Amino acid sequence: MAMSKITKRWLSGTLVLLLCAWMGFTGYIYWAMHQPPEVFGHVMAKMPMPAYFLFPFETMWTSARKGSLKVGDHAPDFTLQTLDTKVPVQLASLWASKPVVLVFGSYT
Repeated sequence: MAMSKITKRWLSGTLVLLLCAWMGFTGYIYWAMHQPPEVFGHVMAKMPMPAYFLFPFETMWTSARKGSLKVGDHAPDFTLQTLDTKVPVQLASLWASKPVVLVFGSYT
């Protein structure tokens, strides 16, 4: 049995609407990934679990968070608080007197 013109029009309109909603939401998530961690965390805290399966989060995250540093480049200067004394330490003050190795990762 062939679909009627009204059914085809309704189905194609619905698909276009869903595609536009998906693209808009994907754009919103991509925008959030470029924001500071507090903003991104606030957005992701409201995300329903099934949404993680509908969008390419890993690909978008990799693209959004890649930096411009290359192997061998100098690290940009930044300030952090030490874990033991909570005193701020600036990276430039450390490498002025000795070599510094930065290791980012998980030890679990």
